[in-house]
Amino acid sequence: MDAPTTASADNGTSGDSGGGGWFTPHSQPPTPPGGEPPTPEGGRLAAMRPVGRSPVGDGTHQGRIQPTASTPEHRHSEPEPAHQGIRPEPRTPVQPSAPEPRASPDAVLIRRTMSEIGPIADKVTSYFYALLFVRYPDLRSLFPAAMDTQRDRLLTALLTAAEHIDNTEVLVAYLQNLGRGHRKYGTRPEHYPAVGECLIGALSKYASAIWDGESEAAWVRAYTTISQVMIDAAAADELRAPPWWHAEVVSHDLRTPDVAVITMRPDQPYPFLAGQYTSVETPWWPRIWRHYSFASAPRSDGLLSFHVKAVPAGWVSNALVHRARPGDAIRLGPPAGTMTVDHTKDNGLLCLGGGTGIAPIKALVEDVAGHGDRRPVEVFYGARTDHDLYDIDTMLRLQQSHPWLSVRPVVDALAHVQLPDVIREYGPWHEYDAYLSGPPGMIRSGVDALRNIGIPSERIRHDSVDELAVAER
Repeated sequence: MDAPTTASADNGTSGDSGGGGWFTPHSQPPTPPGGEPPTPEGGRLAAMRPVGRSPVGDGTHQGRIQPTASTPEHRHSEPEPAHQGIRPEPRTPVQPSAPEPRASPDAVLIRRTMSEIGPIADKVTSYFYALLFVRYPDLRSLFPAAMDTQRDRLLTALLTAAEHIDNTEVLVAYLQNLGRGHRKYGTRPEHYPAVGECLIGALSKYASAIWDGESEAAWVRAYTTISQVMIDAAAADELRAPPWWHAEVVSHDLRTPDVAVITMRPDQPYPFLAGQYTSVETPWWPRIWRHYSFASAPRSDGLLSFHVKAVPAGWVSNALVHRARPGDAIRLGPPAGTMTVDHTKDNGLLCLGGGTGIAPIKALVEDVAGHGDRRPVEVFYGARTDHDLYDIDTMLRLQQSHPWLSVRPVVDALAHVQLPDVIREYGPWHEYDAYLSGPPGMIRSGVDALRNIGIPSERIRHDSVDELAVAER
């Protein structure tokens, strides 16, 4: 479970309150038979009121996040973490036109905690999962055998929520995405109290130098609201979509020794938008999901294509490239991501695709063509060597068919220059929206280069860099 953070509920200081259970969701599950499992060091923390009740006494708090019906959702059917999962929106903030509002008290306390545990984040997350699996051993089956990437995702979620704790619109959209995406893991409302209890147990242990009643209360308020947003989003999604789709591999094209173009046929209609991504689970590594972008716009035959590069020690990527064959059954999570085209605008598209990051760029080009747009689309296709331009023929055929499309290959070994640097030689780009897809380093340098030449942050779209760092394995 990728547990994030934010603000809302009553005081929640440690002690025996005799209350009615931790971070209780609206629909409380029955008490499991056999009583409470034994716990490692440290006792239970304070019991919490259910979300939605009025706090007792003076329990109001400025930092509380209140999701409402007016909170906008992502523009697609099912947004998460990462090419990448739950992927939140790009971390580059929109440049404010006025001084930023003062941080809420809960935001200050939560960010202080995150700063304290930052240098020992690995210990904190390892202890959290140890605590969870000892206290609630039945939850272990929801997680993969190897927990390294899972630990990374927990920390990513915490950092994302801490960063956006006072930004209701961004945070609620992110949490709704997480809640929907967690359905594929088998996450149920009754699991959230256990996660919240063990999360705060781990934070209080490793941030003991600054931890006090106010810090605990802030985190309890945060997690109580976080969990309810995720639970509500999952419940709403359950009415319209399955937790996962089965798909059959229908073609497997090995373009290079470590890159394959894989086409699948889902067992039922799979709605998505060009530029989005999904999570993939193979039969060889159950409960291990990795994120890959769709390599085409939605097709009339319903087929889905992905570009997968096998990376060292990459369980899913190596299985897909070297083991998958036509007829194999794959599972897909819901679509996610907001790196999509706004067809109500006529801005040009400036697209940077590095390596297999060309996959969603190709999908965007097909999307523009399918809508009959004639807006200019400039594609810079980056690779280390000519050999790595595995899809250049496809892109050049698209260029021949569409006069508004320009494709420029950029080979590092020949040009002795990085892909983001090349765009400075062209332009101007003030009437373009930018799209970036590729390795984390390319995304970071690309965003910097685009901002330096005057493209505002709100017109730069990419998948989450943090999710990219733990995806594609």
